[in-house]
Amino acid sequence: MSDSVRVTRLPSGLLVASETMPRVETVSIGAYVHAGTRNETATENGASHFLEHMAFKGTARRDAAAIAREIENVGGQINAYTAREQTAYYCKVLKEDTALAADIIGDILCHSTLIPEELERERGVILQEIGQANDTPDDIIFDHFQHACFPNQAMGRPTLGTEEIIAGMQRDVLSGYMTRHYGPSRMVVAAAGALEHEDLLAMVEKHFADLPAVTPHEPETALYAGGEYREERDLDQVHLVLGFPSATYTDPDHYPVQLLSILLGGGMSSRLFQEIRERRGLVYSIYSFASPYDDTGVFAIYAGTGEEQVAELVPVAIDELRRVQLDVTVEELNRAKAQLRASLLMSLESTGSRCEQIARQLQVHGRIIPIEETKARIAAVTVEEIQLAAARLFRGKPTLATLGPIGKVLSLGDIAGKLAA
Repeated sequence: MSDSVRVTRLPSGLLVASETMPRVETVSIGAYVHAGTRNETATENGASHFLEHMAFKGTARRDAAAIAREIENVGGQINAYTAREQTAYYCKVLKEDTALAADIIGDILCHSTLIPEELERERGVILQEIGQANDTPDDIIFDHFQHACFPNQAMGRPTLGTEEIIAGMQRDVLSGYMTRHYGPSRMVVAAAGALEHEDLLAMVEKHFADLPAVTPHEPETALYAGGEYREERDLDQVHLVLGFPSATYTDPDHYPVQLLSILLGGGMSSRLFQEIRERRGLVYSIYSFASPYDDTGVFAIYAGTGEEQVAELVPVAIDELRRVQLDVTVEELNRAKAQLRASLLMSLESTGSRCEQIARQLQVHGRIIPIEETKARIAAVTVEEIQLAAARLFRGKPTLATLGPIGKVLSLGDIAGKLAA
């Protein structure tokens, strides 16, 4: 981030952050709640996502139609998302409509009415969303993988919730969850674009004044257990996710792991893509990803392949996991660094991405990390650090989730044995 980022903590505890971008004509503004799926109890799983839906369904001053109409009357966009550790509500508008965006976001967070009729309507929408996810194997496989990594824990539960819990979730569950987590001490209001920090402060002080004080409820510690999920289903493809415990946001291995993911399965030049798709033609889709969290992380490989091809694919993938612990070239590490650096710098051209990064850095690190510091940390990663990170990852307990015609997929025990050999 540049020197144009400013941060103020209001007396209520609410953090307000902004980055002025003088060459743009728009503003992105969002409220980022440091609570998500992992903050839910077992009986309220899906409440974060349900609340995200309900926020747009009416306040004391606006009904659902008015919320949509007011933002679209000025050509703006409003949206939200739910993640495991964060729920976000954000707008993008022309610079002259920033006050309206701040008003609407503050209104839906401070004065949401959770009208019973709207709640029932949205319950049906979410149940349809869950049904759609269950019918999409390359989507639902990640929920099965997450649960296998963190069984019987909030970190392992699905963001959407389950059909049974959502069907029975009552208004008091949603309002209680909101009361516990949607307070100033758990929230960052961030904005980026054509605005001044003092103007943003005045808007936030006015429109977020009614946020109730909350006592922080820290989530249970995530304990990676690892395990196996196998589901035989009549599909054309086997969907497979193989993963391992990984680095947190603040772990010294964070950047080595991110670069390892790019090198191994982050693009068309990556090892897995070249060996498994280009040379052997075993898959249409294969990639790796590293997901850090506050106190844990996972590194995983996804592949979608045919029933006959999976018997060859898994051993080849394991060979690549073993090889990367011993053999990484400077050339491919530099290519991975260029990809990560370019991705970072390109994202900074978007007001929405800047807004989100500001909020996340404050919630995770308690400060804004200068872009030059991030670039320096990426540049400093060595071949040896990549290999050591790979060794730590792939000698950890694996997790395997498979869905489809899975008869020829190796067992988790066989995979663990091959990795240890």
